[in-house]
This record gives sequence, structure tokens and C-alpha cells, in this order.
Amino acid sequence: MWEIYAYQNADSLFGIFNAAATIHGSGDYMAAVAAVAFCGFIAALVAYAFAPEKLQGWKWLATVLLVFSVLIVPRVTVGVVDKTGGSAVKVVASRTLAGDGRLSALNSFENRVYQAHLDSPFEGHSQVVAKFYRPGRWSDAQIAEEHAFAADLVAAEVPAVPPLVVNGQTLHHFDGFAFAVSPRRGGRRPELDDFDVLEWIGRFLGRLHTVGAAQPFEARPVLDAAGFAHEPRDWLLDHRMVAPEVQSAWQAALTEALALIEAHPVLCAGPSNAVDGIRRIRLHGDCHPGNILWTPEGQPGAGPHFVDLDDARMGPAVQDLWMLLSGDRRQQTLQLSALLDGYEQVRDFDRRELALIEPLRTLRLIHYSAWIARRWDDPAFPINFPWFGSRDYWQGQVDMLVEQIEEMQNAPLAG
Repeated sequence: MWEIYAYQNADSLFGIFNAAATIHGSGDYMAAVAAVAFCGFIAALVAYAFAPEKLQGWKWLATVLLVFSVLIVPRVTVGVVDKTGGSAVKVVASRTLAGDGRLSALNSFENRVYQAHLDSPFEGHSQVVAKFYRPGRWSDAQIAEEHAFAADLVAAEVPAVPPLVVNGQTLHHFDGFAFAVSPRRGGRRPELDDFDVLEWIGRFLGRLHTVGAAQPFEARPVLDAAGFAHEPRDWLLDHRMVAPEVQSAWQAALTEALALIEAHPVLCAGPSNAVDGIRRIRLHGDCHPGNILWTPEGQPGAGPHFVDLDDARMGPAVQDLWMLLSGDRRQQTLQLSALLDGYEQVRDFDRRELALIEPLRTLRLIHYSAWIARRWDDPAFPINFPWFGSRDYWQGQVDMLVEQIEEMQNAPLAG
């Protein structure tokens, strides 16, 4: 990174370099560079024909290099450093992508996601999606593993949308925010009442898990009771988020539920990626219907694809299956059967994992309350979850935990 020193004029310099970088990223600017290069080539030919002595030595070349070095300055990352200490370093990264002004926010509670139209296509993409990661949730190393997993999937020809490599990297930073840019991919929610669609998704998940099983995550977390139940419970109690009228009943139900969850060793904390014979592999982690986009048959890229691996982590394969099930027990059994018919065309499925479906559902229920509570200072959360935190809400949580305790003691679904 080039550092430009400023003395109480950091904002002005930042604006100048930011404008230069934006201009550089536009198609018009690249056309101007091409025109300058062409004219310089013609000028050199004319000079050589009529005054060859002017081309002796390195002065003429130094002049050309000086001109082009000014043109290429926006290609590097520039940091404007306020030497008076009035503001933090302002980073102006080179802008290979320049928007044309059309920007729209996409639905996302966890991150800030925007669809942008580009002034000129980048690697054939005229529209991209920029995802700004919620600060403090993931480290750079954890995000890098997410991006590497997406790249592994694409290399194995599994339908996924990896982040674009811009200026030699997929993870970028601006003003304290980490972000990535991906191609825009359209699609609709899959029709999960169509067993052919479920079978296709099953094959897709089998392929995803084949790649996921090839190597583990090192930095990203494991899906277990420690991270999805114990820690959220302690945080909620420490911050007095549970309604006092039902806190005792909630704690009692959660304690009973945890005992049933931790009867499954693979859901207990531990470093091993094979527990009690059940493997932990790299997962999508949040595989509900809203996170799968479906392209109808007859169109390019027909079938399912994932556009976001933000919740990827280590865990049992069934975690990516159970959230696709809905309805009563009979309906869920039929849906599971269709999913596994497709899955087992690609890879074996350990049927012992079916006993983990209700414990995993219970972990998600516990984690969900803490997820909302931690983000209550985000203006989007009180607007979209106005019922959270009331006595009725927490009584509902107690009732659902009691139901889950019963479900965890029933026989598992048979796929």
C-alpha cells in the first residue's frame, strides 16, 4: 500500500484519490489509456522518422514512463495518513469494478448485501452482489476458509457462486468493513413438494459433501452444543434477556433438552472430526429453502445452486438436510426419502445421523433467541422482530423446548 501523508486535509485527499480510482475503473478511462498508448506509439514513429537523434538515450523513455505512472497510480492501494492524528488511515483501493449508479439493497439480516450494476462488465458480469460482513462475527482467516470452500466446489463443478477475484484477492476491506463481491445469479425458491426437485437437491448436497469431506476447516467453528446452546444460554442469562416470569421454567426445560442433545457425542465439544463413528465435514451450515436458488430446466445452469456460504462450519452431514423437511411426520419421511434417494446416488449416508435431526433442531431453537438478542442494537431487528423479548415470546420458547424434549425421545425419521 502506498501511503500519502496529509496534514488536516485527509478528507480532501481521500476524495481526490477515490475519484481517481473510480475513474480508472470505468470503461471510458480504459479507452482513454488505450488512446494515449496509441498516440504515443505514433508519436514515437514520427520522431524516429524525422528526428531519430531525439530517441537516443533514456530521456524520452523516462518522460513516457512518468506520464503513464500518473495514469497507473489508481491501480495501487493508497492509504491517506493524517499525520496530525485527526482521523484513522483512509484506504483507497484500486477500483477494477466501477458502478453505474444503480444500487439496490438485498434481503439479509446478518450482513449488508447490495446488488450493483457495473459501468462495464467484469469477467463477463454486468451485475454483481457486494456482501459487507457484519463486523466482529468472522475473522479474516474464517472468511478466507469460506471463500476457499466455494472455490473447491467450483473446481469440482458443484453449482456454487464463489466471490470474484478482484485485484488478486476475494476479501477486501474498506473503512473497517470486510466485503466480497460475487457475480449475480438469479433463481427462485425450489418447489419442495416436488419429489423430483428434492432428489435433485439430494444429489447436489451429496456432491457438496463429497467436496466438504475432502479436508476440514481449521479456523471456522464446529456445530455443537457448546456453541449453539451453552454459550447462548449463558449470554442470555448474563444480559437478563429472558423474561423474569418464565426464566426458571425456560432454564429447566433447556437443561433437560441439553441432556438429550449431549447424549449424542458428535454434538459435544471436541477436536476430533470423527466422533462415535459419525464424521464431521465441511457443511453449508444453514441449508434452508431460502438459501437455495433454483433455475428451471431448459435454462442455462438448470437446477439448484447456493449463493452464500456465510454459515459454513464443521458438523454432521444431516445438518444440511433436515431444514428442507416440513409438515407432519409422514410428509417429512417422504421428503427425506426423496432427498436421500438423490444423495446416495453420489455418496453414502450414515443412517445413524437421522437420530440427530431433532437435537439439531433444538440447538437451532436455542441459538436463534441469542442471535436476535445480540443484534437488538441493529435498527433492522426491532422493526422485523417486534415480538421478541416479551413474556409471551419466552413462554412460547418454553413450550417449544418441551415439545422438542418429547420429539428427541421418539424414534427418528426413517429415510
